[in-house]
Amino acid sequence: MTDTPTRRRLPSLDRVRKLPAWSALVAGTLVGGLFGGAYGLLTPPSYSATSYVVAVPTGNATPDAARGFAQAYGRVATQLAVLGDAQVWAGVPVRTLRDSVRTATSPDAPMVSVTATSARPEQAVDMANAVSRALTRHAEDTKGSTRVRLVQFSRAVRPSGPASASSAVTALVGASAGGLLGGLALLVRPRRGGRDEDALPAASVPAPATAADVQR
Repeated sequence: MTDTPTRRRLPSLDRVRKLPAWSALVAGTLVGGLFGGAYGLLTPPSYSATSYVVAVPTGNATPDAARGFAQAYGRVATQLAVLGDAQVWAGVPVRTLRDSVRTATSPDAPMVSVTATSARPEQAVDMANAVSRALTRHAEDTKGSTRVRLVQFSRAVRPSGPASASSAVTALVGASAGGLLGGLALLVRPRRGGRDEDALPAASVPAPATAADVQR
């Protein structure tokens, strides 16, 4: 009675062993491509818009000072003091700006880029421009002590297309990941024969004849 479950599992294990070696690779690629394509179709597209401001030295300030303050302004652009003013022009809450706006600076140029992402392209443009406007306003209020002011270099424009990956791209990524997992499955796939081959008795080899046997 105890051998019945084991005997029921043996046919399915045998069928798995009889499958071609490339079946796991094909199955993984197909399943991964389907999941990746479904993710791309079900995920709403997102749009990104970027505006730029540049730090300009005034008075006796040096270009190095302008680059240094550009780095500082890039870090404070997403702080509450700036976003609190930007929300008035953007028409969205501060939390939305904090989650949707990112800044970047360059060590070689006194420039700050403000990028906003939203499901609506118009809203992404409004948020990027609003944060840039609030940032330049705060820099204008402190230029007497910093001797550096921010100037609008480029306003954000409506994006021509979504920034998120299309369903075709996500399908290719999913297919690649599935194919990789299928290839790994081939490495751990049970070999044909398995224990049956190991259970075969070893061939007997006759012992070498001794000198006495040869003389006889």
